[in-house]
Amino acid sequence: MARGLSLVAGGGFTAPSGPAVERPILKDLGERWSLPRPIRPTLSELFASHPRDGGWAGFLLAQVETGKPLLWVQERMAILEAGRLYPPGLACRDLIHVTARDARSALWAMEEGLRCAALGAVIGELWGDPASLDFTATRRLAVASERSGVPAWLVRLGGAANLSGARMRWRIASRPSLGHPFDPRAPGAPAWNAELFRARGMAPGRWALTHEAGATDPFRLVAAPGHRTLEAGFGTRLSA
Repeated sequence: MARGLSLVAGGGFTAPSGPAVERPILKDLGERWSLPRPIRPTLSELFASHPRDGGWAGFLLAQVETGKPLLWVQERMAILEAGRLYPPGLACRDLIHVTARDARSALWAMEEGLRCAALGAVIGELWGDPASLDFTATRRLAVASERSGVPAWLVRLGGAANLSGARMRWRIASRPSLGHPFDPRAPGAPAWNAELFRARGMAPGRWALTHEAGATDPFRLVAAPGHRTLEAGFGTRLSA
């Protein structure tokens, strides 16, 4: 069980110019697959498909090192609109939870946390499009993350994909969970529609994914909605 500590903090890239590339589907949908990742720890952004869709949390936590302390910063409005973090539900060893009164305080807390190389990751949740969240602020987070080697994740709830210094930018939407292997009436593994719409040195793409805990490459491709037959060599087409 994670140990939570609540504190109160005081206080680029342009939009994609073309359609995302559909990545080729694997012939065996159960085969493990490597998610596109930056070559070194840096700042990544996650955009929820809907402010009330919490599927992004599972997608993010599947990529976080749980053996080190985790710093999670939530802006006050993000808590009011999307809910407060529940520490016992996380698989990390130690958790530092920061409640920030506004976006400026949240960004400050994230940047300060990124100076500590002992952290496993720094995660920040912001609501909407606050004035303090501009290219300079995101660029500072990216540089701080790369200097310390600590991954940074900026979760945008109800926000627009405006100018940002984040190296990778994702849109995440929940899919129906997979079937349970032992009980057809029970939910199985979680699944997501993941769109990488901007990344340095990588082509954009869309994937339908599930997660297998404990695996070296924990993500696997899943069938398109409705389990339609997929022809070999074609991509999984997801609606925009």
